[in-house]
Amino acid sequence: MASSERLLERTCEWCGKPVAYSGRGRPPRYCSPVHRRRAWELRTAQDRAERPVDDGGQSREPVREIVQHTVVLRDTTLIPPAPRPAERLSGQPYTLPEDAVEWIEALIALRREAVTNPKIAPFRDHIARACDKTAQALRGED
Repeated sequence: MASSERLLERTCEWCGKPVAYSGRGRPPRYCSPVHRRRAWELRTAQDRAERPVDDGGQSREPVREIVQHTVVLRDTTLIPPAPRPAERLSGQPYTLPEDAVEWIEALIALRREAVTNPKIAPFRDHIARACDKTAQALRGED
């Protein structure tokens, strides 16, 4: 009487899930390449930890830490916060003209845009009132 055994499946050495065996070649030990890699990393880490410290092994001594704690105190009441500039519709920061020449150029550009840009048309009255108030303030009538 003859009997034979044939391996059909085994469990993954990492997770324990069943791994099918086709009957050809070396039977697989893991269900996926990821589990094979994890098992290899664990084995090599254990081997490295068991080596002497001089050969790259893990030290058995407890970790000691020296910590320096520095606190810098600064009196923020002496320094007023800087004003935060507004942003243009494009997202770029908006800055005001810095001298009289830049203000004149800005007003010329405003006049040109008020005449040629149709998007400004609904706001012309608001802009005109703001310009009138500004002109009064410049004349000292305010």
